Amino acid sequence: LKYEFKPFIWVYFQLFCFHKNMKCEKYDNNNKCFLSSKKLEQLNQFPDFNNYLIFVLTSLKSEDEPTRSLSGLILKNNVKAHYQNFPPAVADFIKRECLNNIGDPSPLIRATIGILITTIASKGELQTWPELLPQLCNLLNSEDYNTCEGSFGALQKICEDSSELLDSDALNRPLNIMIPKFLQFFKHCSPKIRSHAIACVNQFIIGRAQALMDNIDTFIESLFALAGDEDCEVRKNVCRALVMLLEVRIDRLIPHMHSIIQYMLQRTQDADENVALEACEFWLTLAEQPICKEALERVNVNAAVVSLSVSQGDVEEDDNVPDSEQDIKPRFHKSRTVTLQHEGGEGEEGEDIDDDEDDDDDTLSDWNLRKCSAAALDVLANVFRDDLLPHLLPLLKGLLFHPDWVIKESGILVLGAIAEGCMQGMVQYLPELIPHLIQCLCDKKALVRSIACWTLSRYAHWVVSQPPDAHLKPLMTELLKRILDGNKRVQEAACSAFATLEEEACTELVPYLSFILDTLVFAFGKYQHKNLLILYDAIGTLADSVGHHLNQPEYIQKLMPPLIQKWNELKDEDKDLFPLLECLSSVATALQSGFLPYCEPVYQRCVTLVQKTLAQAMMYSQQPDQYEAPDKDFMIVALDLLSGLAEGLGGHVDQLVARSNIMTLLFQCMQDTMPEVRQSSFALLGDLTKACFPHVKPCIAEFMPILGTNLNPEFISVCNNATWAIGEICMQMGVEMQPYVALVLPHLVEIINRPNTPKTLLENTAITIGRLGYVCPQEVAPMLQQFIRPWCTSLRNIRDNEEKDSAFRGICVMIGVNPGGVVQDFIFFCDAVASWVSPKDDLRDMFYKILHGFKDQVGEENWQQFSEQFPPILKERLSACYGV
Repeated sequence: LKYEFKPFIWVYFQLFCFHKNMKCEKYDNNNKCFLSSKKLEQLNQFPDFNNYLIFVLTSLKSEDEPTRSLSGLILKNNVKAHYQNFPPAVADFIKRECLNNIGDPSPLIRATIGILITTIASKGELQTWPELLPQLCNLLNSEDYNTCEGSFGALQKICEDSSELLDSDALNRPLNIMIPKFLQFFKHCSPKIRSHAIACVNQFIIGRAQALMDNIDTFIESLFALAGDEDCEVRKNVCRALVMLLEVRIDRLIPHMHSIIQYMLQRTQDADENVALEACEFWLTLAEQPICKEALERVNVNAAVVSLSVSQGDVEEDDNVPDSEQDIKPRFHKSRTVTLQHEGGEGEEGEDIDDDEDDDDDTLSDWNLRKCSAAALDVLANVFRDDLLPHLLPLLKGLLFHPDWVIKESGILVLGAIAEGCMQGMVQYLPELIPHLIQCLCDKKALVRSIACWTLSRYAHWVVSQPPDAHLKPLMTELLKRILDGNKRVQEAACSAFATLEEEACTELVPYLSFILDTLVFAFGKYQHKNLLILYDAIGTLADSVGHHLNQPEYIQKLMPPLIQKWNELKDEDKDLFPLLECLSSVATALQSGFLPYCEPVYQRCVTLVQKTLAQAMMYSQQPDQYEAPDKDFMIVALDLLSGLAEGLGGHVDQLVARSNIMTLLFQCMQDTMPEVRQSSFALLGDLTKACFPHVKPCIAEFMPILGTNLNPEFISVCNNATWAIGEICMQMGVEMQPYVALVLPHLVEIINRPNTPKTLLENTAITIGRLGYVCPQEVAPMLQQFIRPWCTSLRNIRDNEEKDSAFRGICVMIGVNPGGVVQDFIFFCDAVASWVSPKDDLRDMFYKILHGFKDQVGEENWQQFSEQFPPILKERLSACYGV
């Protein structure tokens, strides 16, 4: 060796001790782990320490493999944390040893060396380690299996981590050599090598790497040749490749589509579940392609997919078993977003304008073949709609009423999966099926009970559309029993299903509130940790759904004591505060003045949470080595609960605001680097503006530039809430808004004209432009022609309310100032006016004058020609309501 390992025995002893500590970490107290980390930090002070680590990994073959591998993993962590500080000689030694030992006889050591190589490469070393890729590619030709497999393992990890860089000019496009090389190994005698080769090429499909596109036909032919491979890992990678090719190069698959579909039908029923899961993804991807319906019309794919929806295992009563930490998924708070109500009564629930989507409560680790099969049926049902039913119903009937509970449970899952796509065709069967499903809520098998909860929630909209005694009352009664089920999985499913029913039923639940609250409150004493978090959601959704009807002394007395007890039990650092704060936000908004007895301690704690988080963020920014970064979700949920208090208490919040420093804290939150913090800050600003504007007004000069800066649609939810807050400030400021018009109007006009802008943002932007024009018409009206058309189309579907009223008053005032600005798009204004069901009398008069003024100006004959463009419904409505 080039280096002199003088204190080797001592260092190796430390490493060995560290390994032993790691082994018993599960059973020991935290001191062991802490001491080991501390020792490691001490050892890292020696520049040569990393030489010892690579020596143990690659050369100390007398030691057991786990210890050698651990040495490599410690070195990998050091590379991640300190590689830039490694002396060049140490870095070169490590790289050389890695390449010299990539063919170690031990699979564990080969894999560890591969991980180490990839980690070094990820630190920017692909550019400064020019011999790495050529040498690894050359080693693939080795007649020694271990060397070939180890090199392929390292290359696969590099391809996974650096796919974009490998397809760039920065490295002189090594893929031009690598892709053809990989394709040669599709025919290798070793299944492990074949699997590595496919996995390497697969990394470049989605990015459409040019080197792969140049060899696409060879790649596809090679995949077809491996379709029947006896190795399950090879088959899995073939399926994965075909799924991705379906997404990016369907043109090359279309000539072979019938054979591919037949193949995927076989693989969807593969004996290996991982292969079947990859194949099942094919149907999800195919459903998004225009050719889906035509490609599948001659194939009965449903039987194959349905057969996979069969349950595995069943546990009965476990509600007394405490949840393990692994049972409880990490919670990520979703910040408050301001939306408007639409015709039909619902908010914009179907549209998620959050910048990060998390549509499914299940994490990726829960994704399995059964769920994938149900999802495939769901998307196929949305493609074929009711045309699916003739193929599916005979099979479904046999499943739903089968004596074997496992098969019956799979039938219930299928019925839920097709609910959205086949609803219209299923309606005729629901009067018979819904009572059957309600009966299944009492089944002796827990999995049948839990899946029945989910499937019934999928048909909740239809249930609520029927007379209450027909299905709603029996469903609600049984779901409430299942909320108190002896099985935790059933409790969870029932709570989630009941929350969906609450959203659909809304005030239909008011007559049953006492019964509902009795059940939900009883569940507080019964539920273990995980389901308690879901229970908070069910209570919050109930409050959102019934609103002020919850503000009755009897209901408050039932609901608030257990919530406040949980509130008092939780520490400020406990993440269980997140769902509880969200729940209390909804409850405070619903209870309005009924929340007053509880508001002061809740308000003060929220302010404290915001203050603590800001202080910790400040300390971290100044001394990141000394302090941890704060979890800003605590601040976000606190801001959202303060919004709920301001919205629910209205003017009653005045004294709480006066006695706190919330406006100073809000000023800091509005400038936070995290978009979700700003999003919640602007929601709170808007609610405080409505509730206690005298406290907000002194800060307007400081706040408005920040609001203007955040009118950036790249952060949709932040922009949405900032826009809404500006609209609320307009209504309070009146003509004093004039100095700030130039600061915000150009941004608002740009947003409303921007293509592909989410509907909620367009609506809030239109409302705010209208309100700005209402208070400052002389400043806004000159730009009328630049926004009138998208303004009208954005607000035509909004339900009559105060926000819509003020916005339309603004547009009418602006038309009075600049009538020429609306002439070219007058038909859109007519359509927007006709969207009103019952405007206030003075607003109706404003519409009447504008419509008749335009008609009088152009003359009867021209008006007749103009109105011929109107759809019949618009023409009838304008004639009936305004006489034009």
